Amino acid sequence: MAAFSVCNAYAQPWLKRLQQDRAIAVLRVSEVSLGQKLAECVIAGGLSIIEITWNSEQPTRLIAWLRERFPQCWIGTGTLLTAQDLQEAIACGCQFGFTPHLEPSMVARAVAAEFPLIPGALTPTEIVTSWQLGASSVKVFPVQAVGGQDYIQALQGPLGQIPLIPTGGVTLDNAAQFLQAGAIAVGLSGQLFPKTFIQQQNWSAIQTQAQQLKQRIQPFCHHRGESQGELQTFSDLKN
Repeated sequence: MAAFSVCNAYAQPWLKRLQQDRAIAVLRVSEVSLGQKLAECVIAGGLSIIEITWNSEQPTRLIAWLRERFPQCWIGTGTLLTAQDLQEAIACGCQFGFTPHLEPSMVARAVAAEFPLIPGALTPTEIVTSWQLGASSVKVFPVQAVGGQDYIQALQGPLGQIPLIPTGGVTLDNAAQFLQAGAIAVGLSGQLFPKTFIQQQNWSAIQTQAQQLKQRIQPFCHHRGESQGELQTFSDLKN
């Protein structure tokens, strides 16, 4: 245990919010107006952590709009590939950021800026390295390619103190299983936003998707104010 880094104090609000909500809605859109509508749908459905991928159309504009319109939500970004991406994401008001890979220099910049950065990792070595560098949590991607929830469960023995966020294969049907296996939260994209619903502009159906997800993971959600005291490591969060 001692070999692993203690969670930075600045990351505690992020970890607490993950513990409360347990799911992240991931939007990759080609139009700002579409992103606005989809975000409104899932927020109305009960989700409040929204990731706008950096390769969306005008992500800074969409993120700024969401930050202003939904101050109760956590709005961040993903698919950050470079240090410049990270710098611009912080500057535009993102509250967290995901990368699909591990780049030590980006993690160092994020730690220096006290910005929750969640690097992508797959192997135990990558996961441990991310945590030792000071990452606020670690994205396990693409999790379905390496066994899905069984892989997350297998990691709990040696790496249970590291908060893991699996993406890439998480569905409405298995989201709760990932949380049961030990993940602190899950990220969903296509499952929340089926192309057919978008093409049909069936916004109520997308809201229902979010509601169904929220209902299925509700047993794992800690109510605000339930957890008291300062969190030092992910082990504290799990107790």
